[in-house]
Amino acid sequence: MDIARIVLNRHTCKAYDAARKIPAAQVEQLKTLLRYSPSSINSQPWHFIIASSEAGKARIAKAAQQGAYASNGPKIRDASHVVVFCARTAMDDAHLAGLLAQEDADGRYPTPESKAAQSKGRSFYTGLHRYEAKDTQQWMEKQVYLALGTLLLGAAALEIDATPIEGFDMRILNEELGLREQGLTSVVLATLGYRSVEDFNAKLPKSRFPMEQVISEL
Repeated sequence: MDIARIVLNRHTCKAYDAARKIPAAQVEQLKTLLRYSPSSINSQPWHFIIASSEAGKARIAKAAQQGAYASNGPKIRDASHVVVFCARTAMDDAHLAGLLAQEDADGRYPTPESKAAQSKGRSFYTGLHRYEAKDTQQWMEKQVYLALGTLLLGAAALEIDATPIEGFDMRILNEELGLREQGLTSVVLATLGYRSVEDFNAKLPKSRFPMEQVISEL
């Protein structure tokens, strides 16, 4: 696989063909990408809501109907699938216990000592963000963006167009989906599908700073 070619060919889709849908087998691959995305200390502080029905996409589009957000409404409605990336609102002890139990069930701990060491290390880092840096919410949302990047690259490898979207009203979406009651908050969206002829960005050359300006080697 030529990963550089995939990166050079992908772009942020500006308009979707509403008639084209992502095959079910590829949707399952995208779900696997989300589930196995990396996160700091395997914290997995996220939940992903995927809408493919017209009704589901319309609910999400309510958060992109006004002002500067309005241009994102058609992308949400016309895409084959829309992913709402949510972050937890707390990294509580119950979540940490659940992580440890899942890892244990998956066979990651050959000895009780290794399990105890993981629990101690994870508690150290979560405590650091909770009590010293006091940036737990920001830290969790950073992990969500790792999942977004994983999805975007994976979609490009499957020749699926995608659009990361921060331009939506989080308060509206949180209320529409009842996220706060679930201990979640929306962070970012990604629309997925296939470009239409109106996707002007597909015809434009990519533009990035020169390699030597953004990469240094030691």
